[in-house]
This record gives sequence, structure tokens and C-alpha cells, in this order.
Amino acid sequence: MDIFWQRLEALCSKSFEGVVTHAPAGDTAFTNKVLVMEVRKCSENEIRIPFHVGENRSRTWVLTKQNNRLLLKHDHRHEDGSEEHITQYGGWTPNSGQEGSQIFIADQATTDLLPPASHNVWMIEIDPGNIFAYSLRRQGSDRYFRVSFDLKKEIKAPPAPWGWSDK
Repeated sequence: MDIFWQRLEALCSKSFEGVVTHAPAGDTAFTNKVLVMEVRKCSENEIRIPFHVGENRSRTWVLTKQNNRLLLKHDHRHEDGSEEHITQYGGWTPNSGQEGSQIFIADQATTDLLPPASHNVWMIEIDPGNIFAYSLRRQGSDRYFRVSFDLKKEIKAPPAPWGWSDK
């Protein structure tokens, strides 16, 4: 887990463009939009990664390090900065994972908020100097989504995500 975390920290203050490499049939939410991830804030135990989809700046992946495990939460905001109804879902790593990837299994708060997501498994992969990938698989269904960001081509940082505070 420590090497994975260090790989994330090495991306701090950097932004990269991505592409959807897999999406469910008929899912057009990310089609024909510029996808950008920015490792915007890093501290000892938390890393915040806004994920912009075109002009939509509502999504931030929040990774927290606690008790030798990692927690992934999805912070979703309205343009005015208030939380969306479906937000703060995610899960914990079941173990220390690997240097290049970590999986996160839906937690109880996610199950309570969004019952179909109780079978969600997220993965974040980092191949330094090559790719950062985020994926979601819903166990027991054909729902699979993956977006990959090119770490070879750093881009200019996008505007702050909705509701962002540097405090």
C-alpha cells in the first residue's frame, strides 16, 4: 500500500487527459467529452482527485489512508458546491493490495445509500509514467466502466471542481 500511495503522491498537482476504454452498452455519459483527472490535493492521509467530464466539475475521488487500508469515496457536488443526493459512496481495500493497483469493495454506507451498488468493486491502477486507470465493476451484472489517463502527457490544470475549498 505504501508504494501505491507514493505513486499517487508523485502525481500531486498534475493533470492528465483520459479516454473511456470500456463502458456499458448504451452508456453515453462520457461520450464525446474531454475527460481530465487532477491530483489536486495531497496530505499525509488524504489525496483528492477531481475528475472532470467536459464542463461538469462535480466529481472528486477521495482516497484516505487509515489503519493500513485505503478508503475510496466519491464526492459529488452541484455547481453551487452543495452535495448531490447520491454522494460519499465507495469502499475500503480488503487488504494491502499491490504496488500498482488497489481494489475497493462497497461499504455499508454505500449499500444503505444505493442498494444496487452494494456489489460494486472499484479499482485504481497506476503504472508510473504510463497510465492511471479508474474502473468500476458491479459483481453479478455486466456493468463495467474503465477510464484510462495518459501519464506521459501532463496538461494544464482545469478550473477547481465545484464546491472546492483549499482549507
